[in-house]
Amino acid sequence: MADRVYGGRTAADRRAERRERLMDAGLELFGTEGYVATSIERLCSAAGVSTRNFYEEFTGREDLLTTLHNRVLERAMRAVTDAFASAENEALAARIELAVRAYLTTTAQDPRWARLSYVEIVGVSDAVERHRLAWRERWVTFLVVEARRAVARGEAVPRDFHLSAVALIGAVNELVYHWALGAYQIPIDDVIAEIVRIATAILTGP
Repeated sequence: MADRVYGGRTAADRRAERRERLMDAGLELFGTEGYVATSIERLCSAAGVSTRNFYEEFTGREDLLTTLHNRVLERAMRAVTDAFASAENEALAARIELAVRAYLTTTAQDPRWARLSYVEIVGVSDAVERHRLAWRERWVTFLVVEARRAVARGEAVPRDFHLSAVALIGAVNELVYHWALGAYQIPIDDVIAEIVRIATAILTGP
């Protein structure tokens, strides 16, 4: 049966709009008041949809939270990949700086995304923790590939970079969390510079 059109919009269009309103509500409420403080009823009220509409799109709050987390980290992965590609002929420190800036601009420039990505996603449940750790491993794999590329260019010492990648991710998370707790009073350029120093030391050290 053809999708009926009302007011120039199909049922699929309207459903997609409802889903985006719920995503917007989730970002706003999880990113300002916190995941624990946000009920499904409040999400629905903020989005202007019914509880039935909510469950047509998401299995629950955790599903909405991880969907939002996927959105921002997929964007960050694309941004970092593009940054490395655009700086292919640059020195190691310049490539790292562009990549770090791309990552933080995507995940932390908006305080709501920063809170969701670095605070609210942690410790929610076993299922959400598995989701978070799966993303960490995806980033570890990405960073190890870039480290091996630096080795091939003679910029880094060859070794197993897996633990180093885990350590770098932990450092980034803690620095951004510290930055967020300080109400973003520390200039973001200072945070980026510190991460670049750590990453460069990890790659070029013995």
